[in-house]
Amino acid sequence: MMEASPVITFTINDQKVTAKKGWTVLETAREYGIEIPTLCHHPAVKPSGACRLCMVELKEKNWSKLVASCIYPVAEGINVYTETPRVHNVRRWILEMLLASCPASPEISALAQAHGVVSTRFKIHDPSQTCMICGLCQRICEEVVGLSAIAVVDRGVHKKVGSPFMRPTDVCVACGCCLTVCPTGAMKDIFDTVRGEPKMPLTQLAM
Repeated sequence: MMEASPVITFTINDQKVTAKKGWTVLETAREYGIEIPTLCHHPAVKPSGACRLCMVELKEKNWSKLVASCIYPVAEGINVYTETPRVHNVRRWILEMLLASCPASPEISALAQAHGVVSTRFKIHDPSQTCMICGLCQRICEEVVGLSAIAVVDRGVHKKVGSPFMRPTDVCVACGCCLTVCPTGAMKDIFDTVRGEPKMPLTQLAM
């Protein structure tokens, strides 16, 4: 007979919640309908903590720290807060950076406005950019589809999403999973630069 998973009790915004061992703060919050904004998170793939929009504050008496809720594991007795001044401040900074890095994305603009951010103090290098390089497309391709048709190439300000070696690849089977999970709509423009001719017809791949 299998033993039941231990239950962990803690609080979110002073509300008592319970979670299973191995859950993250974000997973628990969603179980209780507590809103925490995210962009790079998707339940189909492992969390990466790339966008940092899901930051929350852990408090204990005079001590506190900010953590990414999508990768922070639950623990007995922790006190989590999702709407503190520190949390709102870091969200505004992140949204301003996103407005600068992918200013052409309607999704990012709408999310920023929903949090009261309508402009950015950071320099916009490419007004037509929509990709935030969250890596969701790469992770869904590797972890769910089982392929490696998408890669994050180059470094620093030159980092971008495409196929390995930035050439259309016959590894891509045109399944569209990357289009489905893309949080900014960028993959609509990137998709044709990634997709080559599949090695076998899609009907055979589905068999």
